[in-house]
Amino acid sequence: MKIALMDSGIGLLAAAAAVRRLRPDADLVLSSDPGSMPWGPRSSEDIARLALAVAEAAAEHRPDALIVACNTASVHALPTLRAHLEPALPVVGTVPAIKPAAAGGGPVAIWATPATTGSPYQRGLIEQFAAGVDVTEVPCPGLADAVEHADEAAVDAAVAAAAALTPARVRTVVLGCTHYELVAGRIGTALERVVGHRPELFGSATAVAAQALRRVGAAGMGAGAEGDAVPGDAARGGAGTAAGSGTLTVLHGGVESRLTEAALFYAEGRGLREVSAAR
Repeated sequence: MKIALMDSGIGLLAAAAAVRRLRPDADLVLSSDPGSMPWGPRSSEDIARLALAVAEAAAEHRPDALIVACNTASVHALPTLRAHLEPALPVVGTVPAIKPAAAGGGPVAIWATPATTGSPYQRGLIEQFAAGVDVTEVPCPGLADAVEHADEAAVDAAVAAAAALTPARVRTVVLGCTHYELVAGRIGTALERVVGHRPELFGSATAVAAQALRRVGAAGMGAGAEGDAVPGDAARGGAGTAAGSGTLTVLHGGVESRLTEAALFYAEGRGLREVSAAR
C-alpha cells in the first residue's frame, strides 16, 4: 500500500507521521514545492495550479490515495484536484478540527493563517460545527513560515503574539494550519503562560490519515474520524512513529530529493527518516 501526501512545504509531516503510526508498512510519497512558497497570499487560481502540479508529481508514483495535507490547498484547490485525479486516485482534504473542539461547548479559539482567519470557508465551518459556541478566530501571521524554516526565535515570537490574542476563557484551541501541529508543544506552553492554563489542542493529522486508509480499505490501528487532540511536539515527546518496513519517497517540485534539515528539526521528520528505507 502506498499513500501520497502533498503540501507547499513541510506541513505534511504531521499527517505523514500519523499514517506511519497507523500503518507502519505503508510506503509514503511526500510531494511539495518549497520554491513556490508561500501559497497563502496567492490567488485561488494560482494555488490550484501549484497544488495540481504537486499532486500530479505524487500521482506519477501510483499511490493508492492522496492526502492534501494543507489547509490552504484544501480550501482553494480540492475541487480541481478531485476533478483531475478521481476516481482513479482518492483525494482526501484537510479540514480544521472545529467539530471535536467545539463538542464540549467551548469556549474555542481557532488559530489559522491570516488568509484563512475570517474567511467564508472558516466561518462556514464555524456555523456548521460550532453554532452557539463561543469561538474566537486568532490570526497567526508568520507562524507557518517560521515553522517551515525551523526558525525557533520566529516561531516563539509568532506563537506569543497569537497567545496574547487568545482569551483566557478558552478551553480548546484548533490548530487550523498543518504546520502548527509541528510546534504544538510550544503553543501549549505559551498559552499556559499567557492565559493561565493549558487548553486542549486539536489538530487534523490523525483523522486525515485514518480517512485516507479507510478510502483505500486498509485497516489502521484505530483513530478518531473528526480530529485529534494534539499532546505536544518534540519537546514533549508526543510525535513518535512506529517501526515498520514502509519506504519513503520525497519529491521537491517533482524531483526526488531528501528530507530537508528543517524537516529533520521536528520529531515527525526524524521519525520518518529513522523508520523508512529512504529512496
